[in-house]
Amino acid sequence: MKRIFLFVLTNVAVLLVISITLRILGVDTMLDQSGGIDFQSLLIMSTVMGFAGSFISLFLSKWSAKRMVGAHMITSPTDPTERWVLETVRRQAQAAGIGMPEVAVYDAPDVNAFATGWNRNNALVAVSTGLLHAMSRDEAEAVLAHEISHVANGDMVTLALIQGVVNTFVIFFSRIIGHLVDRVVFKTERGQGPAFFITSIIAQLVLGILASIIVMWFSRQREFRADAGGAKLAGRGKMIAALEKLKVNHEQATLPKQIAAFGISGDGKLMSLFRTHPPLEERIQALRSGN
Repeated sequence: MKRIFLFVLTNVAVLLVISITLRILGVDTMLDQSGGIDFQSLLIMSTVMGFAGSFISLFLSKWSAKRMVGAHMITSPTDPTERWVLETVRRQAQAAGIGMPEVAVYDAPDVNAFATGWNRNNALVAVSTGLLHAMSRDEAEAVLAHEISHVANGDMVTLALIQGVVNTFVIFFSRIIGHLVDRVVFKTERGQGPAFFITSIIAQLVLGILASIIVMWFSRQREFRADAGGAKLAGRGKMIAALEKLKVNHEQATLPKQIAAFGISGDGKLMSLFRTHPPLEERIQALRSGN
């Protein structure tokens, strides 16, 4: 979950910075021609901005992830656990045919791990202290294998491409909405008034949230493939055991009633559209059925 959350959060921030910068520089005004919209110029600008935001986020993914979680990089292991994590990742990376990722541990009670990076040979694999305390070595090995599979499958690059397409349409339609509100509601006849900028930014945020449904759907599909890759690297039994342990921890974790509806484990159909991972029961069943 952290891998997707950090990428999407960085992407939103980068897009906002780009949008505000272009507005200050007056680039948005180039799209207005005699009270109308130059759709070709708008589409070109949206594409450039959309993919720029996505790939900047991709290239920043390791840097931002390290700082957001306070990762402790393992270069020279200081204890048997760190040594085991480093050697396990090294062995799995060799088996998967990728370059050795950077390895980190971050202090958090949640049972979690993630992998990120801009290519298969320049990645980061990070694991929480909560996971290392809660899981056996076999279970932790399967989780690491799952993350290595994400790297080997090139999931972050594919995610960046999909996010770039999504960004393009979000920027394109947010500018159209901003233009219509500026012209129809606020009666701006020449150029672009403040309403265009404010409305287009709000529309960009709202459309971005809705468009993230597509990104989340993609993420859920890739989890099944990463589970299968983890089972191949660590063993199907270990992968199933790791997911079972995650399920137990998931069921024991509770959220205050005020925010329970927003939790990733929420049962509502609307919230399920924003899940980064499929339900653990489905993932376990897929592994048991050999899919």
